Amino acid sequence: MSIKNSVVTIGVFDGVHIGHKAIIKKVAMRAKRIGAKSVVVTFDPHPLKVLRPRHFVPSLISLKHRVKLIKELGIDNVLVMKFSKKIASMPPEKFVNDIIIRRLNAKEIFVGEDFCFGKGAKGRADVLKAIGQMKGLKVSIIQHVKKERVIVSSSLIRRLVVSGQINKVSRLLGRQYSILGTVVGGSKLARLLGYPTANINPHHEAIPPCGVYTVKVRFKKKLFKGIMNIGVRPTFYDHGRDEEPSIEVHIFDFGYRIYGKDLEILFVKKLRNEQKFKTIDSLVEQIKKDERIARRCLA
Repeated sequence: MSIKNSVVTIGVFDGVHIGHKAIIKKVAMRAKRIGAKSVVVTFDPHPLKVLRPRHFVPSLISLKHRVKLIKELGIDNVLVMKFSKKIASMPPEKFVNDIIIRRLNAKEIFVGEDFCFGKGAKGRADVLKAIGQMKGLKVSIIQHVKKERVIVSSSLIRRLVVSGQINKVSRLLGRQYSILGTVVGGSKLARLLGYPTANINPHHEAIPPCGVYTVKVRFKKKLFKGIMNIGVRPTFYDHGRDEEPSIEVHIFDFGYRIYGKDLEILFVKKLRNEQKFKTIDSLVEQIKKDERIARRCLA
């Protein structure tokens, strides 16, 4: 990436939540004002997966989705850097020299107040500001964004996703919460029940709790309505089998061939928890009821 002049921000930006957006939008506006290119530097994999591999950090969105959301905020260039122990061990001043100044020709950089970089994460925002003063790099430190009296962060949103607080997640993201995934082959059990489903292999790792949800499905830039089940199919399998929850979506009035295609599933409302039914007939009756409720909800 060869850039003459740029305004930069750096971070993981997992989820691209409203706090991230506040920084990224400032970068885009400032770059436009001074006639420079706006650049977002992001890392993959998540630094904690490299530095503390036993500490599992479930990603909120895929890298592809992250880049797409960042560009939609008016950013000219997104640089994805492969995070490694080598990058983590760079002294803060070398990181600024080699990447921010020499590689990106940055004139200004915007970071959040909890920003840290370099060896031992010693390069905090105030250190960056001090280095910037020596190097002629203007550093702007952006305060945390608060929503509903809490600081918005990716770690908070991860906890909310896995605990099922989807409406709050959407408010902190500043958009309707969704999961992206590829349609893969499944057991075809739902088809036998008269409700064919698309089995989803998600592109990310933070998944809401098991249950039945009213959803909208984005495919080929169109929105379709449907219901989705996240669960272990207890009516068909004994407890302990299929412990990894499957994600199955039944799309209403839908005739496309979508095997191997990518879908975005937007959560609207949770209808109920997953249940074990005594008979297949009682399961089918409940699915019919779920569909009626979902269609009314989505009307």
